[in-house]
Amino acid sequence: MHRAIVLSAISMTFLGSTLAQAQAPAPAPAAPPPIIDAGLLTQAQPSASRAIKLLALWLPLWFAPVLACAWWLGAASTYTQLGVFFSKMAVVTFGGAYAVLTYVAQQAVERFAWVTPAQMLDGLGLAESTPGPLIMVVQFVGFLAAYQVAAGDHPLLSGVLGALLTVWVTFVPCFLWIFLGAPYIEALRGNVALASALAAITAAVVGVIANLALWFASHVLFAKLASSGIPQWSTLRPIPAALTALALLLLFALKWNLGRTLVACAVLGAATTMLG
Repeated sequence: MHRAIVLSAISMTFLGSTLAQAQAPAPAPAAPPPIIDAGLLTQAQPSASRAIKLLALWLPLWFAPVLACAWWLGAASTYTQLGVFFSKMAVVTFGGAYAVLTYVAQQAVERFAWVTPAQMLDGLGLAESTPGPLIMVVQFVGFLAAYQVAAGDHPLLSGVLGALLTVWVTFVPCFLWIFLGAPYIEALRGNVALASALAAITAAVVGVIANLALWFASHVLFAKLASSGIPQWSTLRPIPAALTALALLLLFALKWNLGRTLVACAVLGAATTMLG
């Protein structure tokens, strides 16, 4: 669904902008000033040969561990599935971690059954409370998937290998996109149709992030959800609901900052857990 939303936004906006320009041609707008002095880009000029060299370097680095897992353990192996899944995630990540975590959560919980909804929520809470990029929650998912599903005789070693593979296929593509696409950035900034498509992606990502909030909120506030994903209101958890209401009050009514609100709710949540 995440991919469908983003790709639909790109396609519709790009097509609409192209048709609008064709029906009402206007003088091309002046190119925006470059972000970086062109004199500093002499070592990274766009060319087909450069792109081929980069692909020849980074694609094998990206896919070598995945192909090795498929050859050694089989296509149905948890490690192979981790490599393929998080490789796809690295391709469709628009808008940062929040925009892709709905996709990760739904697939990891509902399709592959690597983690439970509670474990996915724990991973997000851990990622939110520690320094570093939020996308590192995928390492948590990869570790648990290998630890619980592909554990064998050495569950801890399996979990570490699953986490390493997940991090590899998540971050190695970043270097490919940067080195491959950087020389084209200045030229793309002057493309009106592409700029419109990127603006539509931004709007679509807001909806994707809202979907993430609803997914996590429904699993936190309710003990059971129907097969359609609709919460069963009779299973409402009173303590999480009360903490949610308190957080909203502190943030919007009392104008507390996010840090104070998180600390207050974390302390209260820990206290209620210990007392319960």
